[in-house]
Amino acid sequence: MSSLSSPLPRKLAIALLITVACMFAANHVSARLAFDNGTGLLLAILTRSGVACIVLLTLFAVKRKRLWLPLHTWPWQLLVGCLITVQSLALYSAVARLPVVIALLLTNTFPIQLALITWMLGGPRPTLRQCAIMGTILLGLLVVLDIPAWLLQAETLGADWALGIGFGLLSAFVFACALWITEHRLSSVGSTLRSLLTVQTVFILMLIGAALGVVPGGMNLPANSQGWTGLILLALLYGTAFSTLLISVLRLDMARNAPVMNIEPVASLVLGYFVLGQALGPVQLLGGAVVVGGIVILSLSKVR
Repeated sequence: MSSLSSPLPRKLAIALLITVACMFAANHVSARLAFDNGTGLLLAILTRSGVACIVLLTLFAVKRKRLWLPLHTWPWQLLVGCLITVQSLALYSAVARLPVVIALLLTNTFPIQLALITWMLGGPRPTLRQCAIMGTILLGLLVVLDIPAWLLQAETLGADWALGIGFGLLSAFVFACALWITEHRLSSVGSTLRSLLTVQTVFILMLIGAALGVVPGGMNLPANSQGWTGLILLALLYGTAFSTLLISVLRLDMARNAPVMNIEPVASLVLGYFVLGQALGPVQLLGGAVVVGGIVILSLSKVR
């Protein structure tokens, strides 16, 4: 086995995955900073996907790979690109309306939705143990979202709270659908090519959306230096984390180490507190710990 494909020492692989997860968390916090200072939603996604396209095209040029996709996979690849576009819009819409950590906890319910989608489409039925873990995660979410208080005092939280929850769950659903298609219809396509075509689709659809004005104010420029800082950081952090993960994925033993990535909501909680002043109550923190712990256990269960 060549040194370029041999697994990294596990401690180094875990440290790299934690770093990548923290960069993804910082990307979301930067996005909220940009949105709070006048940046348009479409502009943020357009900038992020544009940087990712440049990174992936550079990888293709360095590795001298062919931009070739089997003919029968084109419709599925296009569908994945459209789903990731919707996921990006939904996730950033949730981040703009909710504390960042809550938006990410909602989005990170995608393993539950993926398990249910797989079962509905003829895959294995979730075991009783997995169902118990999923139920625990959902209970943790109810605590994080403070649903009883929201039902009693909905006017204090505003309509954006409910809309943000809907966007967060939609983000998880479309991402789960994209993962199912990738696993069952695009497994023969290389990860670098698949990623490039996906971000290109997102970029093109964002350009079309901007031209048609589908999101009012979607292309608004940042109103001040903080907005510009958030916009630049979200693009650089996402591009760096995305490319690092893609380049290193074959050496990270993801089957064993992927659950480490669930530190992202924890990192977003810390960064959200120091950068945005967002904080959760003690009971919500307990609920968040239940959600993250449940997702990690569910991931480990699937690995076994």
